Amino acid sequence: MSFKVAFIGAGSIGFTRGILRDLLSVPEFNNIEVAFTDISQHNLDMVTELCQRDIRENGLSIQIQSSTDRKVALKDAKYVICTIRVGGLEAFATDVDIPLKYGVDQCVGDTLCAGGIMYGQRGIAEMLEICKDIRELSAPDVLLLNYSNPMAMMTWACNKYGGVRTVGLCHGVQNGHHQIAEAYGLEKQDVDIVCAGINHQTWYIQASHKGKDLTAGLLEAFEQHPEFSRTEKVRIDMLRRFGYYSTESNGHLSEYVPWYRKRPNEILDWIDLGNWINGETGGYLRVCTEGRNWFETDFPNWMKEEPLEYKAESRGEEHGSYIIEGLETGRVYRGHFNVINHGVISNLPDDAIIEAPGYVDRNGISMPHVGELPLGPAAVCNVSISVQRLAVEAAVHGDDKLLRQAFMMDPLVGAVCNPKEIWQMVDEMLVAQEAWLPQYGAAIAEARQRLAAGDLIPTRPYEGAARLKVKTVEEMQLDRDAANKNAGQSDKGKDREKVQNSKA
Repeated sequence: MSFKVAFIGAGSIGFTRGILRDLLSVPEFNNIEVAFTDISQHNLDMVTELCQRDIRENGLSIQIQSSTDRKVALKDAKYVICTIRVGGLEAFATDVDIPLKYGVDQCVGDTLCAGGIMYGQRGIAEMLEICKDIRELSAPDVLLLNYSNPMAMMTWACNKYGGVRTVGLCHGVQNGHHQIAEAYGLEKQDVDIVCAGINHQTWYIQASHKGKDLTAGLLEAFEQHPEFSRTEKVRIDMLRRFGYYSTESNGHLSEYVPWYRKRPNEILDWIDLGNWINGETGGYLRVCTEGRNWFETDFPNWMKEEPLEYKAESRGEEHGSYIIEGLETGRVYRGHFNVINHGVISNLPDDAIIEAPGYVDRNGISMPHVGELPLGPAAVCNVSISVQRLAVEAAVHGDDKLLRQAFMMDPLVGAVCNPKEIWQMVDEMLVAQEAWLPQYGAAIAEARQRLAAGDLIPTRPYEGAARLKVKTVEEMQLDRDAANKNAGQSDKGKDREKVQNSKA
C-alpha cells in the first residue's frame, strides 16, 4: 500500500527519526511516501541525510521529499505529523525568564502556567496557517496528528478553528504506566490501566493485575519505592490527597497546580535535581539548549554510528505509527488520545480536549464512554480547562484581555502574582515575543507604550530556586554518552523545536 505522510517541523532529529523508524517497521508501509519540511534548511538537511541513510541501510527504496516549502510537503498528504515549536529557543527563553522576574518558577513552561499560555499564543497562530494549507493541499480525508505543546490548546484550536480533523498525541500515559508496574515489581504488559483526564493531568483511575485492583495500594508502593519516593514527591503528594496517580512528571505537575512552587524556600522540598524533569528551574530549556548545541557539533559522529533497524522489536511506544497502522491495515490498537470530549468524560466540558482510552482499526478512531472522573481529579482538570479555553480564544482572536484573564486564572501564576503584576508581566511577554505574535499588533504597541512610560512595579533578577548552568560543548564532550542521552531527553517525546527554529 502507498500513501503520503508529511512531517512538519521535521528538523528535530530524535523524534522525526524515531517516528519514521516506527512507521517503516510496519511491513505494509515499505513503499509509502515520506515528506519532511522545516523552516531551517540546515537542520532539515542533517535530519534528512541521517534518515535517508537509515532507509537505505534497511533495504528500502523510499526517497524522502525534503523541502523548506511547507506546501510541497503537504501536497496530497493523507497523514500530517506536526511537531512545531514556534519561536524556538529564543522565544522559549522568554517563557521562562520573564516570569521568573515576578517569582513564577517553572520547570518546563510548555503546557500551562505563564510559559505554556504564551507558547500557545505563538503556536496557535501558526497552526491555523498550517491548517489552511492542509485544507487546500492535502488529501480530503487527511488526519493531523499533533505532537506539539501545549497539546490541549493546539488540538482545541485545530479542531474548532482550523477545520482539520486533529488528534493530539503524548507519551505521558505510557511512562506512568511503566512506573506503576515498576512500583509493584511487575511488567508493564501485565498491568491493565484506564487513564482519563486532560493532557498532562490524566489520572490512572483504574489499575489492575490479573483482575486484582492495584489502585488502593498505589500510595504505599510509591512511598516505599527507593527511586520514586525521592523523584516523584509532588505526584505522590497529589496521590495522597486526591487518591489517584497523575500521568505527568514531577516537574511538570508541580507547575500546573498552586501548591508546590509558590514559595521559593519550599520548592526544593518537592523536587529532585538528579534529572531535570524532576523539577529543575528552567530544566527543559537547559536540556534543549544543550541538545541543540551538542547535535550541531556531534552530527558527523551520528552518521558513523549504526543505522536504526526497522523491525518490530525496535519500535517505540509513540502512538502515531500505531494509529496509522490501525487505520490502514485494520489491526486493532488501543492507546490514549487527545480528542474533543463530546461526553466521553461526563463531568468535564464537552468542548474541552480530553485524554482518554481509544481504539483504532480500519473503521476509524473510537473513544469509549469513560463516565465521571472522581470529583477531586475532575476539579483539578476543570481549573486547567478554564485556562486553556481563555488562552485558545485569546490566541485565535488576538484578544489581550482574554490573555490576561488566562494568566490570572492559571493556578501557579495566580498563587504567586497579584493582578497588577500579571498585567505588567503580560505586557513584557507580548513585547518580547512580538516577532511570533502577528495577531497582537495593536495590543503590543499599547504594551510597549506602558512599559516605556515608567512607573513600573519593581521586579528583580531571579534565577529560580533550582536552576543549573547550561553545559558548554566542551563540558559535554567529556562524557559523550551522557551528552547523547541528554540530547534525546531534549526531544521529550513531544516537545520538539519547531516552526521558527528546529531543535536538531
